[in-house]
Amino acid sequence: MIRVMLVDDQRLVRAGFASILGDEEDIELVAEAGDGLEALELARRHRPDVVLMDIRMPKMDGLEATERIGADAKFDGVKVVILTTFDEDDYVYRALRAGASGFLLKDTDPDELLHAIRVVAEGDALITPKVTRRLIGEFAGRIARPEPSSKLNALTERETEVLKLVATGMSNDEIAGALFLAPATAKTHVSRIMSKLSARDRAQLVVTAYEAGLVRPTWTDGE
Repeated sequence: MIRVMLVDDQRLVRAGFASILGDEEDIELVAEAGDGLEALELARRHRPDVVLMDIRMPKMDGLEATERIGADAKFDGVKVVILTTFDEDDYVYRALRAGASGFLLKDTDPDELLHAIRVVAEGDALITPKVTRRLIGEFAGRIARPEPSSKLNALTERETEVLKLVATGMSNDEIAGALFLAPATAKTHVSRIMSKLSARDRAQLVVTAYEAGLVRPTWTDGE
């Protein structure tokens, strides 16, 4: 059973998500919160597997709440998925860097919502590659030009190849196809990269790839 907590200051939004979750046999809604402070209190009490976290809320916003969850060992195992709208929230990249395991658009399809919850709870793919690519397209250009980094020196040449493809939003199956590997081999490479870079999930791999300059979304070498 996947234990989920909803955090959003709009009751109608929470009600909509709760209605979707209520029909699933493997998902249990354990708590609802209307702001970040309440979310921290309820997360300590209920220890959800996945928190669906809005960003703009009173008292404490979702970004600060995500940072606190990511920095506190008491919340080990709690995955945060940011709920966002691209036209108003500029904080998705910061949230991922703070430890969020991914993000969802508030108008996401119900099936995509359920898929995201399940794969994040398993520690596997962040969300569907289509939405990952949209994240990269919208927000990667906001990242400052990276400085050369030695973080990637621990990776083999093949692992570096795989990391580049992860950073473009490819799934394990897509990586396998691009590099002519078995899907299980691609998954093993991703797992080893996460271990070597101390990344908690694929979202953190994307962040690391951009921060280290392995992938450059909008700037050019001539800039």
